[in-house]
Amino acid sequence: MIDRLRLRTALPQDRPALATLYGGAFPDEDLLPLVDDLHAEGSHAVSLVGIVETGTGDNTLVGHAVFTPCRVAGCADEAALLGPLAVAPDYQRQGVGSALVRAGLRHMETAGIAHVYVLGDPAYYGRFGFEPDERVAPPYPLPHEWHGAWQSLGLHGDTPLPQSGTLVVPDVWDRPELWRP
Repeated sequence: MIDRLRLRTALPQDRPALATLYGGAFPDEDLLPLVDDLHAEGSHAVSLVGIVETGTGDNTLVGHAVFTPCRVAGCADEAALLGPLAVAPDYQRQGVGSALVRAGLRHMETAGIAHVYVLGDPAYYGRFGFEPDERVAPPYPLPHEWHGAWQSLGLHGDTPLPQSGTLVVPDVWDRPELWRP
């Protein structure tokens, strides 16, 4: 873990640094429009950034994670969707992403969110306790090769995961192109 890493809520003035971050972390994808939409006024998404203080006293934005409030159809418990998550290539495998995910999960738990869902690498997200979920469906069908990548995590041990349903997402996430390669 980088000892100079500081986490905080994303600010409007972070937009240029986020553009650089996402361009470097995902050179073949344009996730910036989604990030911009998640930061739009009225959005209830929790957006966290990781900042590293350099030796020259400058601060460099090196990571970003978003947790968007959602719900599961037919379930009264509140839920959230984790994503996107990005870490600058030079800072990957140093604990930045893990710190952002853990901080976001703590924030979600404190806010009363019962379940968090993610579409991502099971080997990565499994370390936080996420498990493949076949009970709650994502908003759109996923390609077969992504089997196991749709995962969930219950944040309160006494709250069982929903038995079935579909994740109902806000408009920013309700676009089929976000759910396929």
